[in-house]
Amino acid sequence: MIDHARDLESVREATERLLTAVGKLDNASVTEPSRLPGWSRGHVLAHLARNADALVNVLEGRPMYASAAARDADIERDASRPLDVQLTDVRQSADRFQQAAAAPADWSRTVELRNGVTDAAARIPFRRWIEVELHHVDLGVGYELEDLPAEFLERETDFLTERFAGNADVEPVRLTDGTRVWRTGRHADEPAITVRGTGPNLLGWLAGRRTGSALTVEGGTLPTLPPL
Repeated sequence: MIDHARDLESVREATERLLTAVGKLDNASVTEPSRLPGWSRGHVLAHLARNADALVNVLEGRPMYASAAARDADIERDASRPLDVQLTDVRQSADRFQQAAAAPADWSRTVELRNGVTDAAARIPFRRWIEVELHHVDLGVGYELEDLPAEFLERETDFLTERFAGNADVEPVRLTDGTRVWRTGRHADEPAITVRGTGPNLLGWLAGRRTGSALTVEGGTLPTLPPL
């Protein structure tokens, strides 16, 4: 069972870690490239702020974004702001999300996100946690996949392997970190391909943050995953 209240507290803690790290930057650093192609650190911070507001929309029954074009335009508009404005916006939008997610609600209801994707309302705090943790890594400010909380690392690996499970375009594969085993890709009685690696390296590949070069592949080649 999803514990949305516990996830909401994890979001709060992750946000504070990110804000503390970003607070050590300067205006010039915000304009430097992030690890995401074509995005500066300012783009990542703007996205985090607008995503928080978008998830408030989801929780309150409105469309997540007015349109894909509006989403992109808002990020571009806000990317070049100075550090203090970025920090204030990320914090205030995070507070708005916390307030909306803490309100009494039917957490079993289904909500709609982008591109027709639906999910249980109770999973929205976890989805926000994903945004904060992975984009903290994307900022390139010293926070790495190896620094992710163990619970998050395991749950996000579960989430992504479930996301790709049954995808006809992904070779069936068995993943293991030496302790746990996951299966993903199109259905097969027994996947021919086994991928071994550390938890951070497996997640890095699944999340498109690492190439998979640090993984060991048996029975074939490392499958190509669709973009998230």
